[in-house]
Amino acid sequence: MASQVQDDSDDGMGDFMDKFRKQKYEGAFKEDNWEEEFDKVPMFMKTAPEEIDPKTHPDLACLQSIIHDDDRPPEEQARTFKDEGNDYFKEKKYKRAILSYTEGLKKKCCDSELNAILHTNRAAAHFHLGNMRSSFNDAVAAKKLKPDHLKALLRGAQCCMEFRNYGEALQWCEEGLRIQPADRKLLDLRASADKLKRAAERDARKAKAKGKKDRTKRGALLGAIRERGIKLLKPERSSKHSSDSEEEGRDRGTAAAMAGMNLDGLGSQEATGATVFLDEQGTLHWPVLFLYPEHRQTDFISAFSESACFLDHLTVMFGEELPSWDTDRKYHPQNLQLYFENFKTEELHQVDLKTPLLKILQHDRCFVKSGTPSIIILVKGSAFCKEFLSGKKVYRLK
Repeated sequence: MASQVQDDSDDGMGDFMDKFRKQKYEGAFKEDNWEEEFDKVPMFMKTAPEEIDPKTHPDLACLQSIIHDDDRPPEEQARTFKDEGNDYFKEKKYKRAILSYTEGLKKKCCDSELNAILHTNRAAAHFHLGNMRSSFNDAVAAKKLKPDHLKALLRGAQCCMEFRNYGEALQWCEEGLRIQPADRKLLDLRASADKLKRAAERDARKAKAKGKKDRTKRGALLGAIRERGIKLLKPERSSKHSSDSEEEGRDRGTAAAMAGMNLDGLGSQEATGATVFLDEQGTLHWPVLFLYPEHRQTDFISAFSESACFLDHLTVMFGEELPSWDTDRKYHPQNLQLYFENFKTEELHQVDLKTPLLKILQHDRCFVKSGTPSIIILVKGSAFCKEFLSGKKVYRLK
């Protein structure tokens, strides 16, 4: 009887082995992708997937549910999330680390030291992502929970350095050094914060002194313009207005110039950025724009002394060498007529070449627009000059 059982057993095993040899095991690893398949086994995974789908990774989802079992004590759950966050942090997956540390803090466990570590670790992850304000807030929270937590104090100091708040960075460093006087990172950070704080204070003093000096100079400049009775016209906000809006803008600007002067109209719109200035001798120097409508050309004098006349500059500008655009060689000083425009009425006022700039600027119809007096230059008696002046009111400066 025993012999018969043994034979039956042997026969069954034999049949099983024969079947195994003929038919491969379903789901077995293949030689060409066994490493890839091996990495899908949770125990042997090198890195966890970004998203754990129960359908794709059922074994891993099962393990995760065990790890995050809500029936465990809050301290144990928080510690699990802390470890998970640390693993993500080591892999430089800072966003996922932040999520893990946040989940740990949500457990509201009674272990203040563990909560301080969660805050500090989350502060580190935020710091690496450049979220300095969030990092600093976590450092503050960690310090409240554990005032002698050195890493939290170091992180708070580093955040303050990023904010360029060097005084507060020094305070965080001092708190840390009272706990660990020989900490090299805190010592280096304190030295750097102290150096930058002194430099910032020095720059602030210089800026304050410069601001005071500039205000004094601008006050003297405005006083000189007021004394001379020169009227400033503020620049229009936009050049794309209708004719009615343009006229209204001129009226407002003129009224403002006559009612009360300020320095808003002193900003030159020219590419040079030149502005009027008062020299040490008390003489004003203006940026002046020359317009040549016949050729659609301009000239710019960045510092035209108020005591100089136009002939002084024109003699130099149209001396032996005439500009290339003057193909007819007509622009000699003795052939030229100069005008300034009344921006309110669009009237033209002829200027004598030997008249000083100051006398023109003091004319009751002259308004300095955008800080730059502008002068129209025409060739006397030319066909273009006659056509340009036709239909316009022209006055000769007396």
